Amino acid sequence: MTPAKRGLLFVIALIASGLAPCAAFAHAHLVKASPAVGSQVSASPKEIRISFSEAIEPRFSGIEVKTSSGSAVETGAAGVDPGDKATLVVPLKAALAAGSYKVTWHVVSVDTHKTQGSFSFEVKP
Repeated sequence: MTPAKRGLLFVIALIASGLAPCAAFAHAHLVKASPAVGSQVSASPKEIRISFSEAIEPRFSGIEVKTSSGSAVETGAAGVDPGDKATLVVPLKAALAAGSYKVTWHVVSVDTHKTQGSFSFEVKP
């Protein structure tokens, strides 16, 4: 094969790879949360809701809430909002006292990609 033909094949392969669907590389990224990331709320939330950029698998996803001292906050089981398969919800079993809280989450999107992260919020009376 001549160098010109090899170069042409390389250019064709490059163009073809650029036309491949981008959805194959998608991950579920945090879009919004309630309480909002970094927010101050005046009352304890009843639940933590996190919305993602794509639908998630609830069996392989979860949310953990901890106090500023690292103590776990008791929650119910995490599940997907029946009206929005991209929103993970975990109920809080008791009202949160004034203070800072860290929410740590992990999800597996329906296309099997794993994503994780964390954010904080504060309850101010």
